Amino acid sequence: MNASSTASATGAANARAPGALDHMSGMVVFTRAAETLSFAEAGRQLGLSASAIGKAVARLEARVGVRLFHRSTRSVRLTPEGELFLARCQRILGEIEEAESELAISRAKPMGRLRVSIPLVGTLLMPVLSAFMRAYPAVQLDIDFSDRLVDVIDDGFDVVLRTGDAIDSQLTMRTLGHYTHLIVGSPAYLDAHGVPATPEMLGAHACLQHRFSRTGRLRRWIFVRDGAPFDVELPSTAIASAVEPLIALAEQGLGLTSVPDYAVRAQLADGSLVAVLRDFTADRIPFRALWPSGRMTPPKVRVFVDFLHQHLFPGSA
Repeated sequence: MNASSTASATGAANARAPGALDHMSGMVVFTRAAETLSFAEAGRQLGLSASAIGKAVARLEARVGVRLFHRSTRSVRLTPEGELFLARCQRILGEIEEAESELAISRAKPMGRLRVSIPLVGTLLMPVLSAFMRAYPAVQLDIDFSDRLVDVIDDGFDVVLRTGDAIDSQLTMRTLGHYTHLIVGSPAYLDAHGVPATPEMLGAHACLQHRFSRTGRLRRWIFVRDGAPFDVELPSTAIASAVEPLIALAEQGLGLTSVPDYAVRAQLADGSLVAVLRDFTADRIPFRALWPSGRMTPPKVRVFVDFLHQHLFPGSA
């Protein structure tokens, strides 16, 4: 766009601006008058005289081409057209007010108590949670470690972390990442008992199994061969309702266990645990954050969810 065109556009925009402001102020005056059904009361609330309110309403009626109020010396009431216009003005002004509130919230500093429900396996998130506390000291974490199915809204949680599928129209959901189960054992155990080449060979190994505390059932070790899932009969050398002791027992050379990959990243990196049967393990389980739906996510919830996504599952989409 050349200089003359820019000048013309700027002039046109400036010419339109007062009219746009008149429209907005007219809606505000009309809405207040319609809600109070009194020009005098509307004027008192807006800091204007009753006659100024009356003139503003008259200009608005002239602009829209319809009568919005029935006036008498003793009362003011809306016409049918005025009632329709009031409903539309209330929606518009409400949207503006809500937009301003959202901007104020978005600029607010994350702070206050953050009540979070995390599954029992989530205790393995402690390094990430500790890092979050250092990054946001004004946010006080109140964590409930439980595998029970909580009601996010009725139980008063700000955020709930869960694995697997979750559908609730009252909740906002974000997938933080995906994980898979790995079968791991210590180098000493594998040297002593051999590396299983197929899942069926696990029957001859010490298997450290996880029991769901909520159902009392053992978690199945799911394998995939030629695209089809299957499981095998496994011995139960030890059973625990939490993942941490299973990892500790495996590190001590007492057997093989199947645990989330994110739970043993450090052990795989330092060599204290080794993954086996990788060609047969291919589950992909979503790890999700859920929180009460609203037009604007509170800053403390937003930064918490973003932090987990970045640090628990780095590189996840």
